[in-house]
Amino acid sequence: MNPNPKPLVLVLCTGNSCRSHLAEGILRAAAGDAFEVASAGSKPAGHVHPLAIRVMHEIGIDISGHRSKHLSEFLSQPVHTVITVCGNADQACPIFPGQVNRHHWPFDDPAHATGTEEEQLAVFRRVRDEIARVFGAYAAGRRDR
Repeated sequence: MNPNPKPLVLVLCTGNSCRSHLAEGILRAAAGDAFEVASAGSKPAGHVHPLAIRVMHEIGIDISGHRSKHLSEFLSQPVHTVITVCGNADQACPIFPGQVNRHHWPFDDPAHATGTEEEQLAVFRRVRDEIARVFGAYAAGRRDR
Protein backbone atom coordinates (compact mmCIF):
# COMPACT_ATOMS: atom_id res chain seq x y z
CA MET A 1 0.00 0.00 0.00
CA ASN A 2 1.23 3.46 -0.91
CA PRO A 3 2.03 5.35 2.32
CA ASN A 4 1.58 8.73 0.58
CA PRO A 5 -1.31 8.34 -1.86
CA LYS A 6 -2.10 11.26 -4.11
CA PRO A 7 -5.08 13.30 -2.97
CA LEU A 8 -8.31 12.32 -4.72
CA VAL A 9 -10.40 15.01 -6.42
CA LEU A 10 -13.94 13.75 -7.07
CA VAL A 11 -16.12 15.55 -9.63
CA LEU A 12 -19.84 15.01 -9.10
CA CYS A 13 -22.97 15.68 -11.12
CA THR A 14 -26.35 14.02 -11.20
CA GLY A 15 -26.13 11.69 -14.21
CA ASN A 16 -22.35 11.25 -14.52
CA SER A 17 -22.73 11.15 -18.29
CA CYS A 18 -21.45 14.53 -19.54
CA ARG A 19 -20.22 17.41 -17.37
CA SER A 20 -18.43 15.38 -14.73
CA HIS A 21 -16.65 13.31 -17.41
CA LEU A 22 -15.65 16.43 -19.34
CA ALA A 23 -14.27 17.88 -16.09
CA GLU A 24 -12.57 14.62 -15.08
CA GLY A 25 -10.80 14.32 -18.43
CA ILE A 26 -9.75 17.96 -18.53
CA LEU A 27 -8.59 18.02 -14.91
CA ARG A 28 -6.65 14.77 -15.27
CA ALA A 29 -4.87 16.13 -18.36
CA ALA A 30 -4.17 19.51 -16.74
CA ALA A 31 -3.07 18.15 -13.34
CA GLY A 32 -0.57 15.61 -14.59
CA ASP A 33 0.39 13.46 -11.61
CA ALA A 34 -0.36 16.08 -8.94
CA PHE A 35 -3.51 14.25 -7.79
CA GLU A 36 -5.96 11.50 -8.69
CA VAL A 37 -9.18 12.49 -10.45
CA ALA A 38 -12.46 10.59 -10.62
CA SER A 39 -16.10 11.38 -11.33
CA ALA A 40 -19.44 10.01 -10.19
CA GLY A 41 -23.13 10.86 -10.02
CA SER A 42 -25.97 10.89 -7.53
CA LYS A 43 -28.23 9.21 -10.13
CA PRO A 44 -25.86 7.79 -12.75
CA ALA A 45 -27.19 7.52 -16.30
CA GLY A 46 -25.30 4.28 -16.88
CA HIS A 47 -23.38 5.59 -19.89
CA VAL A 48 -21.00 8.32 -20.99
CA HIS A 49 -22.68 10.50 -23.61
CA PRO A 50 -21.24 9.83 -27.09
CA LEU A 51 -21.07 13.55 -27.90
CA ALA A 52 -19.04 14.15 -24.72
CA ILE A 53 -16.57 11.52 -25.90
CA ARG A 54 -16.51 13.13 -29.35
CA VAL A 55 -15.86 16.73 -28.23
CA MET A 56 -13.12 15.59 -25.86
CA HIS A 57 -11.48 13.66 -28.69
CA GLU A 58 -11.42 16.95 -30.63
CA ILE A 59 -9.06 18.40 -28.01
CA GLY A 60 -6.94 15.26 -27.73
CA ILE A 61 -8.42 13.80 -24.53
CA ASP A 62 -9.78 10.25 -24.62
CA ILE A 63 -12.65 9.59 -22.21
CA SER A 64 -14.03 6.61 -24.15
CA GLY A 65 -12.89 4.28 -21.34
CA HIS A 66 -14.80 6.19 -18.65
CA ARG A 67 -17.89 4.64 -17.10
CA SER A 68 -20.90 6.16 -15.36
CA LYS A 69 -20.76 5.35 -11.64
CA HIS A 70 -22.57 6.14 -8.39
CA LEU A 71 -20.93 8.37 -5.80
CA SER A 72 -21.37 5.59 -3.22
CA GLU A 73 -18.37 3.84 -4.81
CA PHE A 74 -16.20 6.51 -3.18
CA LEU A 75 -17.73 6.65 0.31
CA SER A 76 -15.17 4.24 1.78
CA GLN A 77 -12.07 6.06 0.55
CA PRO A 78 -10.52 9.38 1.51
CA VAL A 79 -11.62 12.12 -0.86
CA HIS A 80 -9.55 15.28 -0.55
CA THR A 81 -11.72 17.55 -2.68
CA VAL A 82 -15.28 17.29 -4.01
CA ILE A 83 -16.29 19.49 -6.92
CA THR A 84 -19.95 19.54 -7.93
CA VAL A 85 -20.78 20.72 -11.44
CA CYS A 86 -24.60 20.85 -11.17
CA GLY A 87 -27.09 22.01 -8.56
CA ASN A 88 -28.67 18.61 -7.93
CA ALA A 89 -25.34 16.95 -7.11
CA ASP A 90 -24.42 19.82 -4.80
CA GLN A 91 -27.60 19.25 -2.81
CA ALA A 92 -27.18 15.44 -2.79
CA CYS A 93 -23.47 15.49 -2.00
CA PRO A 94 -22.52 13.59 1.16
CA ILE A 95 -19.46 14.30 3.24
CA PHE A 96 -16.68 11.91 2.27
CA PRO A 97 -14.07 10.44 4.63
CA GLY A 98 -11.04 12.71 4.67
CA GLN A 99 -12.78 15.42 2.63
CA VAL A 100 -10.89 18.67 3.03
CA ASN A 101 -12.34 20.90 0.31
CA ARG A 102 -15.64 21.32 -1.48
CA HIS A 103 -16.35 23.50 -4.49
CA HIS A 104 -19.53 24.08 -6.48
CA TRP A 105 -19.03 25.21 -10.08
CA PRO A 106 -22.29 24.72 -12.00
CA PHE A 107 -22.37 24.33 -15.79
CA ASP A 108 -25.23 23.85 -18.26
CA ASP A 109 -26.03 20.21 -18.98
CA PRO A 110 -25.20 19.55 -22.64
CA ALA A 111 -27.20 16.30 -22.50
CA HIS A 112 -30.32 18.49 -22.68
CA ALA A 113 -29.20 20.16 -25.93
CA THR A 114 -31.74 19.96 -28.75
CA GLY A 115 -31.66 20.52 -32.50
CA THR A 116 -29.48 19.00 -35.15
CA GLU A 117 -26.39 17.04 -34.22
CA GLU A 118 -24.27 20.07 -35.17
CA GLU A 119 -26.36 22.32 -32.87
CA GLN A 120 -25.97 19.80 -30.05
CA LEU A 121 -22.22 19.58 -30.68
CA ALA A 122 -22.02 23.38 -30.40
CA VAL A 123 -23.51 23.16 -26.88
CA PHE A 124 -21.16 20.32 -25.91
CA ARG A 125 -18.17 22.32 -27.19
CA ARG A 126 -19.25 25.47 -25.34
CA VAL A 127 -19.67 23.60 -22.04
CA ARG A 128 -16.38 21.72 -22.61
CA ASP A 129 -14.56 25.01 -23.16
CA GLU A 130 -16.16 26.61 -20.06
CA ILE A 131 -15.15 23.58 -17.98
CA ALA A 132 -11.63 23.70 -19.47
CA ARG A 133 -11.20 27.34 -18.37
CA VAL A 134 -12.36 26.72 -14.80
CA PHE A 135 -10.70 23.34 -14.23
CA GLY A 136 -7.51 24.38 -16.04
CA ALA A 137 -7.17 27.35 -13.69
CA TYR A 138 -7.91 25.11 -10.70
CA ALA A 139 -5.20 22.62 -11.76
CA ALA A 140 -2.68 25.43 -12.30
CA GLY A 141 -3.41 26.76 -8.80
CA ARG A 142 -3.05 23.33 -7.24
CA ARG A 143 0.29 22.73 -8.98
CA ASP A 144 1.59 26.07 -7.69
CA ARG A 145 1.15 24.98 -4.06
